[in-house]
Formats: sequence, structure tokens, C-alpha cells
Amino acid sequence: MSAEALPRSAAGKHNPWLMACIASIATFMEVLDTTVASVSLWHISASMGVSYQEGLWVITSYLVANALVLPMSGWLANWFGRKRYYMGSVALFTLASLMCSMAPTLEWLLLARVLQGIGGGGLAPIEQSMLVDSFHEKARPKAFALYGVTILFAPAIGPLVGGVITDALSWHWVFLINVPIGMLSLFLSWRFIDEPPLLQQEQRARRQRGIQLDWQGVLLAVIGFASLQLCLDRFERYDGFSSPFIIATALIALICLSFLPLWEWFHPAPIVDVKLFRHRNFTLGAALMFLIGLLVISTTQLLPQMTQELMNYDAWTSGLTLGAGGLFILLSMMITGAIASKMDHQQLLVVIGLLLSGLALWHFSTLTLQVDFSTLMWARVLQMVGIPLILIPVASLSYRGLPADKSSEASAMSTLLRNLGGSIGIAWVANALHQRSHLHYERLNEAVTLHDRISVKTMAEAAWQQASFIAYLDIYWLLGMMAFLACWLPLLFHKTVKVN
Repeated sequence: MSAEALPRSAAGKHNPWLMACIASIATFMEVLDTTVASVSLWHISASMGVSYQEGLWVITSYLVANALVLPMSGWLANWFGRKRYYMGSVALFTLASLMCSMAPTLEWLLLARVLQGIGGGGLAPIEQSMLVDSFHEKARPKAFALYGVTILFAPAIGPLVGGVITDALSWHWVFLINVPIGMLSLFLSWRFIDEPPLLQQEQRARRQRGIQLDWQGVLLAVIGFASLQLCLDRFERYDGFSSPFIIATALIALICLSFLPLWEWFHPAPIVDVKLFRHRNFTLGAALMFLIGLLVISTTQLLPQMTQELMNYDAWTSGLTLGAGGLFILLSMMITGAIASKMDHQQLLVVIGLLLSGLALWHFSTLTLQVDFSTLMWARVLQMVGIPLILIPVASLSYRGLPADKSSEASAMSTLLRNLGGSIGIAWVANALHQRSHLHYERLNEAVTLHDRISVKTMAEAAWQQASFIAYLDIYWLLGMMAFLACWLPLLFHKTVKVN
């Protein structure tokens, strides 16, 4: 495949696969950081003399900053130049990682994490945009298989990597390890990633027309998505809508994100191009990306939480139940990429992937407290093997019919919705577990007869454990039904569409 045949290719005269591998380095590092620090929070909190609840802002600040920049990353790439914006993001992420590793106080660390989130927010969508512009449509599934490794494998192994580094060295190295990797990424990007002449011409044309910054759209997007991320991340910890903070952030998010699409639809130079949703393939792809985020991220938190809380697994053993699924993702990615690149009806792969995911999640809902490690591991493997069958064809099909110059905005929107799916899934799972556990506990209590009351106190712990486990099964069943019910969506994709 010749990169020269594609006028928007980021590979220039180099092999596009070399460019794809280089672009994946920084994206893998950034996505890994969304989960790698989570296992170090106790160490971070203890070393800085703060409570664990205060330490949780290390995770929240990163996610909020990420959500701030994501919807604008397509516009920023078009204005500053895709390569320049990408390298600037890598540089900021790397510098912020160094600041994190040297942080003497929690305030310092939170500021560094915000900068890290701003730098990292644009990496995944810009890589996706580069892949779209550098590979012919038939080869895109293979390219997106590489992209899938970064966004699915990285968060799956994040807790394991973070735990090993923290135990072997210290929490500082969780962030410091990013510095040499970031510097390598910067050098390779400068040397092998290109800014094609066509993109340079478009950028000059924009500058000649003068800046048309959509300030109202920026404020609505920044305040709306930041409030939504804060609400979702703190929902369960602040006891849901009984908290004034949760109510306030939810209302702010609702107001801003309700007005945002109306404002952007009529703006001549929108910061968030909502008109992308006029394209059926993109809209279907965005909906399925949201579902992927919800299914993968929520269950990535659900499984280790269940095994540690109810089955007495330690953190390492619990992490292994996820790690096995992560390893099988690599194999599934390669096979799916090869198959999808030779198929005309890639929608069928998506249906199969949803069925496999639904089947695996349904299987989880049939387990008992006596389930062994092997059964849990293989159930997770079955679920994760199906995810590439969804992700790779959807990522490819979503761009059919989109104008070529909209790839950056489309990638940013797709990534944003996938992340939101994960955040909403985590918040929903936490709240549902709390409610269902209490519901089942009350029902189990009602089943105890007056004759049994003498043993109620001794049975209370076991009853609560059983109630909690049934609540987990309920969540898995509901997630499985979501996957099954979504099976008709891929059939709505247009096979061929006219680009406009």
C-alpha cells in the first residue's frame, strides 16, 4: 500500500505501518495512565499525609481534564496543524508526568495531573484520525486493530503494571516511567510523522479567513463535560442525588450540554461539529463506541471488585482475571483485523461480537459464590474476545460517507463518547450495586422465620454477602441484555455511501 496515494496521509514517504506504530506509543502511555495510578492511591495518600478520599482526586482531576480537551481536540488539530498539536500534546503529557513524579504535595500533584489530562486528551483521537487518513479503506481494519490494542489492552493491564511498579520501586515511578517513553515518542514523531501539503494548505486557508473561535461553544463544552465527569466520578462516593454537589454538577451538565448542540448546529465554525450526526454510519458507530466503553470499562471495575470483596482474592490474583482477557485481546485483534479487511459485510462481525459479549455477560450472571478462578478467567476471556469484533469494524464503518477533512472532529467525538460510556457505566454500576444489594438483603431477611430469629445475628454477615453477590449477578445480566439488544444496530450501517 502506498502512502503517496493518499493526499492526507500522515506517513509521508514512509511506510504507514511505521507511522501507526509510532503514534500508538504515546496513546498507549496515555490510556494506561487512566488506570495505572488507581492501585497506587493508598501509597500516594499515605506519603502526602492525606486521606484516601482526598487522594481520589488524583484520578478525578485527570479524567475531568481529559474530558475538557477531548471535544475540542479536532478543532485544535485543524487550527494548529495535526502534527504540531499531536507533538505538543505528547510534550505536555511528558512534562506533566515528570511534575507528577516530583510532586511534594497533593496540590502540586493535582495540578500536574490536570496538565497531564489536557496533554493526553488529544492523543487517541489524533492517532485515529491519522490512521483514517493514511490507510485505504480495505486496510483500515488492520490499522484499527493496532489502535484497539492501545485503547483496550492498556487499561486492562494498567492495574497490574501500577501494582508491580509501586511494590518494586515507589508510586513516583508510576509517573516517571512516562518520561523516557514520551521523549522517544517525541523524537520518532518528529522524524517519521508527516504533515501532508494538503493539510498545510487547509490550515493556511483557515488562518487567512481569520480566527473564528466559538467562545460560547468552548464554555458550554468545557463547563458541561467537566461537570458531567465530576458528577459521574463522585456520584457513588457522595451518595448520589442526596448530595448537593451531585445535584449541582448534574444540573450544570444538563443545562450546558442541552444548549451545546443547538448552539453548535447554527455556528459557522463550531468547536464541536454536531452536524457529523447527520451521517448514519457515524451516528451508529458513535452509539456502539459508547456501548463498548460502557461494557468494557464498567466490567473492568466490576470483576476485581467482586472477587476481592466477596471471594477474598488479593489484588494480584484479582488483576490476573483481567490480565488474561487482555492477552486474548491481542490475538483477537490480529485475527479480526485480517478477517475484516477481506470482508464486504463487516457488520456481521459486529453482530457476532455483541452476541459473544452478551453470552459471556449472561454466563457471569449464572455463577455462584463457589466459582473458581479458572471459570472467572475464561468468562472474561470470552467477553474480551468479542470486543475487537465490535471495535474494529465499527471504527472502519463509521468513516464511510464522512468528508475527508472531518476525520479529526469525528475521531474526537467518537473517543469522547467511548470515554463517557465508561464513566456512565462505572457510576451506574456503583449505584445499582448499592440499591440491589439492599433490596436482596431485605428479601433474605423477610425469608427468615420467627423460629430462626435466634440465629439472625450469626446469619447476618452471610446474608449480606449473598445479597451482594446476587446484586453483582443482576448487573451482569443487565449488561448482557444491553449487548443482545444492540445486535440489530450494526445491520443499519450503509455498505456504500456517497461522500458529501
